[in-house]
Formats: sequence, C-alpha cells, structure tokens
Amino acid sequence: MLDHDSRLRPDRVAGCLLGGAIGDALGAPLEAMALAEIRERYGPEGLTDRTLIEQSSGAGGALRISEETQLALLTANGLIQGSVRARSRGIGGATLGIIQASYITWLERMDRTEDGDSGHSSLGIGLGLLGDPALAVPARAGRSTTEALRKAAARDKPGWPLGTLEEPINSSKGSGGVVRAAACGTAHSREAAFELGCRTAALTHGDPGGHLPAGTLAAAVWSLLRGADLETALEGARAELAEHKGRKETERALNAAVRLAAKGDPSPERVESLGGGWTGPEALAVAVYAALAAERLQAERQAAQPWSRQWRTVGGPGLLLAVNHSGDSDATGALCGNLIGARHGTLAFPGLWQSELDARGAVLRLAADLSLESGPDAPSDPRWGEPPMSWVMRYPEA
Repeated sequence: MLDHDSRLRPDRVAGCLLGGAIGDALGAPLEAMALAEIRERYGPEGLTDRTLIEQSSGAGGALRISEETQLALLTANGLIQGSVRARSRGIGGATLGIIQASYITWLERMDRTEDGDSGHSSLGIGLGLLGDPALAVPARAGRSTTEALRKAAARDKPGWPLGTLEEPINSSKGSGGVVRAAACGTAHSREAAFELGCRTAALTHGDPGGHLPAGTLAAAVWSLLRGADLETALEGARAELAEHKGRKETERALNAAVRLAAKGDPSPERVESLGGGWTGPEALAVAVYAALAAERLQAERQAAQPWSRQWRTVGGPGLLLAVNHSGDSDATGALCGNLIGARHGTLAFPGLWQSELDARGAVLRLAADLSLESGPDAPSDPRWGEPPMSWVMRYPEA
C-alpha cells in the first residue's frame, strides 16, 4: 500500500525514464509491422531477449530511441527548467510554455536536419540534455504533434502555450501525448500530476482521448514513485480520471486491460484485443495489461521455482509482451516501461538492455536531476535560498 508520507524515490524515477526509453527502443523496429511479419522475421515468439543478444556488438547502441523518448526527455527537462525558474524568480506558471518552446526548438532542428543542415541539430545545446549523441538528430514525430507545434511556432509567442484543456488545439487522440507524460508524475501531488500530464499532452492533442490517458499515466506514476504497488497506483489514477469529462473511452480501455490481465495466459493475440495502441486510451491499455500480466506471471513462476534467478526481473517479459503486436509498438513499449520502472526501479530491466540503450547516459543524468529538483533538497544557495547559478546555467530557459 502507498505510504502518503513517503518521499519520491530517485531509483524509481530513473527506472521510469529508463524503462520508457528501453521500451521505445525495443518497439521502434516493430512499429506498424503485422504480428505475422514479426514472427516471420524473429521467430514464433517474436522479438526475444535472444534476438537482442545476437544483435549486441558489446559496444552498446543496439537499442536506439525514437521521437517518443526524445520528446519525453524534453518534457522532463522542461519540468526542471520550470521549477528552477520559479524558485529563482518566485513566480510560477511558466512550465508549459517552456515545454512547448523546447518542443518547437526540437521540431525546428528536425526540419533543418531533414534539409541537410546538421550544424544546429544537437538537442543538448541550451536544453540541459548535455549534448548526448543519441539526442543529436531529432526523429520524425507524428502528424498531430508536428502540425500542432508548427501552429504554435507560427503564432510566434514564446512562453504562451497554444493548446490547452480549455481551448483544444485539434481533435487528436493519438498516442503521441500520453507517451510524453510519465515525468509529470514527479509533481507534488497525485492531483497535480494528473493535471500536469493532461496539460502537457494537450499542447498537441486536443481530444480527451489524447490527454486524459496522459493524466492517468502521470497519476499512476506519481503513486509508484512513492512506493505504491501497480494495482494500488492504477486504482488511484482511475479515481482521478473519474472526476473528468470525456473519460468514458479511457475508462473502458483501462477496465478491459485490467480484466484481461486477471485472466492470465498472456499472449500477443490478447494484447491485440485491446487495440493497436494508436490512440491514447489503447496505448495506455496495452501498457497496463502488459505490466500487470508480467507481474502476475513473475509471481507465479517465482512461487513454482523460488530458487531460479530467471524470474527476478519483470521488465523483460513485460516489455516484450508490450511490443510484440501489430500496432504502435514503440508507444506501448515506452508506456509499459514507464510503469514497470516506476514500480521496480532500474533493476527491473536486464543489464544487457540497459548497456545497449544508446541514450542511457542522458536518461540517467536527467532522471537524477529531475529527482533532485522535485525533492525536498533541491539545490539552493544556503545564504539566499535560491538555486545556485551553476544549477540555473545547467537548466536555462529554452
């Protein structure tokens, strides 16, 4: 059960962001492939751990993130920037504008990269991501995201969010909003995490099906980061969801996922019965199903073979279940990784997968800084109580 007095746990923050990146990287090569194609290419069980062992060169980098993780990291980065700004100036409320500005910079660099100009494409410059090579070239995002960001850029009012819950920017309910929202679980309360997740997604996805799953994910992550088990965290997140209009589609998807996980015998066919993960509710449902099913499978196998080390990590079975299907595999893998990592920390995932992740260094550095800024001991000058200049320069406004 959740101890509401417990503090945010840094290893779970790291696990959440790392799991999201690993799930994204596992699913990216499978995105939009039919299940039959996946099995034809990788074998009857689809993508497996053995596949990754065979692909590994020993030098790292076999697992490469997509735009899902790039934008999720920019979200986490923007949360830090917004908090540092608020502590420096004593004025809050700028976080969403900062996040949107970061997204726009990312989009502009993507456009320049596609036009052949690689000289200005490093996401690390001025955005606190330390210039990691894995983030140097922005990947192509979905249409809803890019069109919304182009509209915001054309308005030319930096710092003023275009795309809010009150004034939707479009009618999209694609999965592009929810996959960016996990870091919002570091907010000061579950209610705040839900709202922040929704508002971050609403920058590019205006339909309730595009932003309510994001709030639900953030609320679940909030509880997980503070010690809750997965079922308890989901109960709390669904309680937050119940307070909002337009929730029916997301509620139905989550209810279906929970019921299906309780039946046991997980399989790709059961995953596909929840949808392809192209919409926010479907993506969240697939991730929840895979995470719950993996935890129950792990518990059953550990009970049957308590001496075996094979079942000590839940991340492997969970992520493979989340990506081996005909649909938006990088989105569903990322979300499942967020949940499992927030529940179990970095040790939930096989060491090989972590070492092969191209963005591992950037993810872990950002997670550590997000934990620090979100916790009770954020860096402060002992004389004035403000963030020290070194921290301000580390996270300047975009």
